Amino acid sequence: MISVRVYGILINEQRQVLVSDEFIRGNYYTKFPGGGLEIGEGTRDCLKREFLEEMNLPVAVGRHIYTTDIYQQSAFNNAHQILSIYYEASALEQITVPLRTKPFDFDEAQLKLYESTRQVETFRFINWEDFSADVVSLPLDKIAAGIIKQTAP
Repeated sequence: MISVRVYGILINEQRQVLVSDEFIRGNYYTKFPGGGLEIGEGTRDCLKREFLEEMNLPVAVGRHIYTTDIYQQSAFNNAHQILSIYYEASALEQITVPLRTKPFDFDEAQLKLYESTRQVETFRFINWEDFSADVVSLPLDKIAAGIIKQTAP
């Protein structure tokens, strides 16, 4: 089974990169915002939906950055192969969700939610000077981070 995932790399006016810190099934991940493609959905529409669902943030989807060109097994299901697609994204409105300044800074309400969903996330910006492939957890995110670091103006 192939799982198609779509992620956005959002760099704000201060040259900071948005990441999502997630606690999923007992493991911590820092990754780019995004998620799974649904049946009947295009990749750009998927990314717009994911930003709305996760951050209540309308975004414009920009240039294509990277599509998986290697085999990547899912971190969550050994029977699944991951195909990830990365795009630049830009906010069309001001970000209203709480932004954290340190990794995995979940509040009490989020931790309570984890008890039922086994997943919780929060968002933060990383300064461009501190951003690299080392700040994200997943192998494909590391590739995309390296590309954006090399190609961003």
